[in-house]
Amino acid sequence: MKLVLLSGGSGKRLWPLSNDSRSKQFLKVLENPEGASESMVQRVWRQLGDNQLSESSFIATGRAQVEMIQSQVGQNTCIIVEPERRDTFPAIALTATYLYSIASVSPDEIIAILPVDPYVEDAFFATVAQLERTLQESEGKLALIGVVPSYPSEKYGYIIPKNDVIQGSTGYREVSHFQEKPDREHAERLIERNALWNCGVFAFKLSYLLDILTAKGLPLNYEEMQKQYSSLEKISFDYEVVEKEKDIVVLPYDGFWKDLGTWNTLTEEMSRQQVGRGVVTEDCVNTSLINELDIPVAIIGTNDLIVAASPDGILVTNKAESPRIKEVLKAHDQRPMYEERRWGQYRVVDYVKYDEGNEVLTKRIRVRKGKNISYQLHFKRSEIWTIISGEAEIILNEKLHKVKAGDVVRIPEGTKHSILAVTDVDLIEVQTGSELVEEDIVRFCMNWNEISLHQFIS
Repeated sequence: MKLVLLSGGSGKRLWPLSNDSRSKQFLKVLENPEGASESMVQRVWRQLGDNQLSESSFIATGRAQVEMIQSQVGQNTCIIVEPERRDTFPAIALTATYLYSIASVSPDEIIAILPVDPYVEDAFFATVAQLERTLQESEGKLALIGVVPSYPSEKYGYIIPKNDVIQGSTGYREVSHFQEKPDREHAERLIERNALWNCGVFAFKLSYLLDILTAKGLPLNYEEMQKQYSSLEKISFDYEVVEKEKDIVVLPYDGFWKDLGTWNTLTEEMSRQQVGRGVVTEDCVNTSLINELDIPVAIIGTNDLIVAASPDGILVTNKAESPRIKEVLKAHDQRPMYEERRWGQYRVVDYVKYDEGNEVLTKRIRVRKGKNISYQLHFKRSEIWTIISGEAEIILNEKLHKVKAGDVVRIPEGTKHSILAVTDVDLIEVQTGSELVEEDIVRFCMNWNEISLHQFIS
């Protein structure tokens, strides 16, 4: 069985720490068994490894999240890249073509689809591993996992079984229908019928989805599907496939499961009420501070409050009202002010656009020891790097330079350049140009040892 983690999301529900390139699954606000900070995706990847599932796992994501995933779970992770965000059916369709035409996965192989950010016990992955046997024994087209409800939630969709009959060695049930987010009274009645929370986990034979793509006239080749990707309808896999399929079984999971999709649910599972600089006074009740800025934040005598601060903004909200943030920010649009990359991270310090059209963007950049930025050039901007700390090697148009703290490097428009950190390196980058966008990058190679050199300069 192959596992595919879907990593997407617009990064709005946990603003200001999340943004278009750093969605909720990348926020390092949880704690691993050793007491170190970890993100949701790091937690899930660790659990997959503990259950001997990571070797057969892939992550499907958009271009903006690739380097963040590589930074957090490793360079060798198998990543399936979506050209653009188009909901879960196109993402899973693209994944199927990758598995079939690139990874040479047999059409008879079972494919399990999981969200990248479930907050669960290890026992959950033992249930995931049973999906393969469940499909084989039931001969169903789709096998889902349904969580046994602990209360009549209005936040989750429900899977309603046909009857109380438990079948097979895994204890699956046949599915009657689905119910989207009912009110509390309706949820209580559904639970009386042994309905289960829909946690977004399902499995199918690869051939099942390939047949659907063929019937729709879509290609089974990954490169061809990428070319047609922008023309695919933005629709969820649930609406396009699951709710149209009659032959579905569900495998109950009776254990801990939680969606950490909002600030109030996330802070419930944080081991500390304070992350980052600041003071939360002892008379604060059920109040959380998450601060990524270099300035202190003081919270005094408050109840049920969340204060979150990052380079993208500051949020102050009552915990119960925190889910409203996505609606509040509907018209708010700005470039991400903080990003993690495979080589380190950067934070936007300042941005100015002048009346005459010229733009100036200032970043503070950390390149980790042994890592390098790709060999690249820009057509619409020049850059000035001021090395703050550490030692590095820099290549400018095939010429090697060694730099250290206090050195200044000027990179005119059209200059090929890269940097390799000999030690951890902090630098200030000032971009000046007519259009300062991440798309203004021409990459020649990613690895340092692939860069051609004409001359060495100490």
